[in-house]
Amino acid sequence: MDFDYDDQNIFAKILRGEIPNDTVFENAHALAFRDIRPQAPVHVLVIPKGPYVSLDHFARDASAEEQAGFFAAVAAVCEGEGVEGGFRAISNARADGVQEVPHFHLHIMGGRSMGPMLAN
Repeated sequence: MDFDYDDQNIFAKILRGEIPNDTVFENAHALAFRDIRPQAPVHVLVIPKGPYVSLDHFARDASAEEQAGFFAAVAAVCEGEGVEGGFRAISNARADGVQEVPHFHLHIMGGRSMGPMLAN
């Protein structure tokens, strides 16, 4: 599969400092910030700093160091946001997955019971 990265997407602009965000955590390979339309009491987006379109793109092409840094950021967010009672991690991919921003991102949502994953 060919992954064409659009460097004008909103997350690329956030990474370049062109758009402000409410940063929760940052390391050399990832940035985590609060979602501007939260769907739960805790709703944080974790994005890699590299130009990856989707989870499968990141899994295929990111270095082991980038992947470790990304998942260290996920762990730090979960610990820092106090979701020890549980959380949901969601990554939408491409059109059928209803991905709104073409930059890989993981939604960490918690702070309440998330209910069943699918309603139908």
